Amino acid sequence: MTGPRRRLATLAVAALLGGCVAAPPKPDYDKLLAAAPRSILVVPVVNNTVDVDAASYFLSTIPVPVAERGYYVFPVNLVKRVLEDDGLSDASLVHAADPVRLCALFGADAALYVTIEKWEAKYLLISTQVTVAFTYVIKDGRTGDTLWTEKRLTTYQSDSGGGQGGAAGLIAAIVSAAVTKASPNYMGLARQANAQALGPAGTGVPYGPYRPEYGTDYPRPDKAAGAR
Repeated sequence: MTGPRRRLATLAVAALLGGCVAAPPKPDYDKLLAAAPRSILVVPVVNNTVDVDAASYFLSTIPVPVAERGYYVFPVNLVKRVLEDDGLSDASLVHAADPVRLCALFGADAALYVTIEKWEAKYLLISTQVTVAFTYVIKDGRTGDTLWTEKRLTTYQSDSGGGQGGAAGLIAAIVSAAVTKASPNYMGLARQANAQALGPAGTGVPYGPYRPEYGTDYPRPDKAAGAR
């Protein structure tokens, strides 16, 4: 087979194999749908980064998107105070505690645990890249079983010159990088990650009972028909 024909054959085989790549598996919602939680307890966030303020900032971004999915969310500051009074002043202790016990303190159906894996801004040549990454887990308040998990990583990179060339473009890029490094938009990225993790059909959390769409996105198992 000649060179051009061989290259064409190789491209055809590659295209065929590419079309046969399996789609990522769909999330398994069976346990979450069967548990049919109406209320979710958002517990303090574990912070695996060097930014000591990351957990407090992030915690303020998570109640709204959970509530918007149709679940009752307990006030996060009240939850934190009650847990501290119960001897669970550290988020790591809360995450290691029995989910059934935690939910029983508030009468919650399920608990949402979030771990911050990345919350950083670093220089990349003449730009600054801001990155946040989170792990989300929902556990059943009656059994302690894991009902749903998700991971999200979101990034933003400062303007590398705004299309300008020469010295002007270089100066613009340096200024943009410095401004981004001095004041990273962590909150915006956190809200974006939460929306991506909780919201989209097929990957996010199914609609809860306080949304009119409840039960329309995923059929409820018979045993979950009598939701709590």
